[in-house]
Formats: sequence, structure tokens, C-alpha cells
Amino acid sequence: MASILDRERTVAGPGYSRWLVPPAALAVHLSIGQAYATSVYKTALVKHFDASLTAIGVIFSIAIVMLGLSAAVGGVWVERNGPRKAMFVAACCWATGFLVAAFGVSIGQLWVVYLGYGVIGGIGLGIGYISPVSTLIKWFPDRPGLATGMAIMGFGGGALIASPLSTQLLSWFDDGYNPADPKSVASGSAVSMLFLTLGVLYFLVMMYGTFTIRVPPEGWKPEGFDPATLKTKSLVTTANVSATNAIHTPSFWLLWTVLLCNVTAGIGILEQASPMIQDFFREDGTSSVTVAVAGGFVGILSMANMAGRFVWSSTSDVVGRKPIYMLYLGGGMICYTLLALIGATSTAVFVLLAVVILSFYGGGFATVPAYLRDLFGPFQVGAIHGRLLTAWSVAGVAGPLIVNRFLDAQGKPGTLTASAYRPALLTMVGVLAVGFVANLLIRPVPDRFHEPATGDEAQATTAGAERTS
Repeated sequence: MASILDRERTVAGPGYSRWLVPPAALAVHLSIGQAYATSVYKTALVKHFDASLTAIGVIFSIAIVMLGLSAAVGGVWVERNGPRKAMFVAACCWATGFLVAAFGVSIGQLWVVYLGYGVIGGIGLGIGYISPVSTLIKWFPDRPGLATGMAIMGFGGGALIASPLSTQLLSWFDDGYNPADPKSVASGSAVSMLFLTLGVLYFLVMMYGTFTIRVPPEGWKPEGFDPATLKTKSLVTTANVSATNAIHTPSFWLLWTVLLCNVTAGIGILEQASPMIQDFFREDGTSSVTVAVAGGFVGILSMANMAGRFVWSSTSDVVGRKPIYMLYLGGGMICYTLLALIGATSTAVFVLLAVVILSFYGGGFATVPAYLRDLFGPFQVGAIHGRLLTAWSVAGVAGPLIVNRFLDAQGKPGTLTASAYRPALLTMVGVLAVGFVANLLIRPVPDRFHEPATGDEAQATTAGAERTS
């Protein structure tokens, strides 16, 4: 008898509503989105291990590297075995990563935390991130930006839950920790208990998504949807390109560069979010922003990250993928420049600019699967997406490394001010400029990379050509 996790057991029956799929995807993405809340306990780990910001930032960087690598290597496996089995594997890896990291903190061994949260948890991040994307695009061929935005916004919004939850749990596990006191730092044992608790909670939530996800039957399409209408849009193909062929096209590597630049610019700041707002408003060694307020700021950024993924990705269905990335990258350049020059004038200005930046950052993530579908078709879009996420791996190292290197050269945590961030912020402007140019150079994929067309696909292509002639 087929395993309950096999793809054959997840095919939707008659009358199944496709709108039940996004909540299942959200359950997984909200859980693995905890990765964006690491700044809440970053200072506690620096103190516990007596390490630098860079050394602690490596935990996050390893996780993002493993995310990209596991997504790239496991993309075809996910396509072949279906979302349920992939989500189950992701849940096991993500929860195990927390448990191993908790052990590493408890015995004072940073390398064990690298192994747990970074390597094992990072594999869970990668498989969990791509597992519902291809399924959503197949359920929503008429609105791929909306569909992927609904799910991937969960990853951006994970910190909205994890940040205040982590702060509260740390205060419960450590009676001496006061989130309202900027100088208060949680103990290592509290962080260890936090990891144990999150590992169990997220496993249970991800199991909900695992056993409620469904894939559409072969040949299914939404009522009233005509695939030929896609051909009337710029850069949108009705053909298909395999994952193997996709990586041999210039368009793939240009889009890889676009994602690399957009993520590098955003992730370096996001990873540093909580201490950053405190440092920007520090005078005479004391910040006017408390730890609790800084945690709230992380939550606000999570909301912006989440909202951007849904709003901007949905907007791309109307205006197109290339124009929306011009907004992400060009608008980001302006906002980073303003943040470096006037961000310290008031908390309102700082928060507003950060919110816009994070909305563009999140939008870039949510729009890229639809961009891939436009360029390469739905055939192996999940596997192609997995390979594109290697750009995230590189950015996961480059972004935090750039920021943390600049900050380590400026002084110790708790003594930094806004001026310490200016070189890093202006560096990110240059990074975004590279991505802006790469996006402008993206062109349709040449026919020689297309898979042989089936009868239905050939008919849709002919009909599309007649409409545009």
C-alpha cells in the first residue's frame, strides 16, 4: 500500500477548492520564517559564547547557505515526490536543528549550534521553502504572483510571531532577564530552552501543512482559464524548459544576479535589525530604544516583509515582473541612501525607510517564482526555483559579512552609533545598482532550450501567436 506521504495520496478529488492550498503552505512558511527573528537572541549568544558579532552571524549564514544548496539539490526530488513528503522531511530537519542547537548552547559549543541550526535546520529551510511553490503555481496558473505571494509571505511574516514569542519565552526561562531594560541580556540556558520549545511547536504546526496539502489532477486548469492568453504578455512563454536546460540560459543567470543583489542588500540589515535600531539612537553610550521596542521593530519589519511579498507579487501579475523588479532595486537604492544620510534624524524616518526596504526585499522573493514561470514555463519550475536559490546562499554569507565586518571594525556591540552603519548601507546601494542592470538585460528564453511541445501546448502557442499577430 502506498505510503501516506507519497504523491499519489495527495491528488485532490472532485470538488476540492484550490483556496485550501495556501493555508497549508503558510503553515510551513510561517514556521521556517523564524529564521528572520535570530536578531532577538543574537546579543545573548554573543555574551554566552564570548564571541564576535561575525562569529554569531555565521549561524544565520550557514542556515541560508544550506537553504540554497538543499533547495538546488533537492528541487527535482521535491517535484518527483510531491509536496507532502517534502514538507514532512522539512519539518523533521527544522525541528531537529533546533534540538541540536539547544544542546550546543547548553554545553557551550558554538560548532554544535552551527551544525544544528545552521546545517540541519538549513536543510529544513531549503526543502520547506520550495515544497509548496510548484504546487501553488500549478493550482494558480492564471495568477502565479498572487499564489506564490500568499505562501511566501508566510516566510517573511514568521518573525512577526517568532520575535515577540521568543522575547516572552526568554523572560520566562530567565527571571533576571528584563526585555524593557536595554542593558539586560538573556542567559545561555534561557536560549537553550527557547530552542527546545520552538523545535516542538514548529514541528506540530508544520505537520498541519504536511497533511492538508493537495496537488491538482493531471490536466487540471481553473474554470474559464485559457493558457493561450499568457502568450500576449511580455516575457511570458507557453513553452517549457527543463531544470537542466534552464541553467544554460543567460536569463537564468541574470535573474540569479538580480536575486543575489536584492537579497544581499536586505538580509545584511535584517539579520542586524534589533541591535541596529538601538545603535542608530544611541547617545553617550545609552540607547533611547529599549530591547522590547527593538523586538517590536523586528516585528514591524516582519510585517513589511510579509506585506511586500503579497502586495508587490500580486501587483506583478498586472504590471509585469521586469517592471516590478525595477521598482524593488531602483527604489531600494534611494531608500538605502536616505537611511545612511538621514536615518538617524528620527525614529519615524528610520522605521519608514526600513519598512519600505523590507517590503521590496520580501517582494523580490515572492515574485521570483512567477518570474521563473514566465521565462521557463511550469514544467520544472520548482526545481529551477531551487537552483536559483543558490543566489540566496551566497547572499546569506555576503550580506551579514559585509555589515558585520564594517561593524566589528567600528567597535563593540552596545557602543556603536548610526555612523558605524553608513559605509555598509552605501555599499548596499552599489550592490542594488548591479542587480538593476542585470534585470534590464533579461530576455525571453530562445526556442532551442524548450522541451518538445505536447499537442495541447502546441495548440496554445499557435493560438497565442494568432492573438498577437
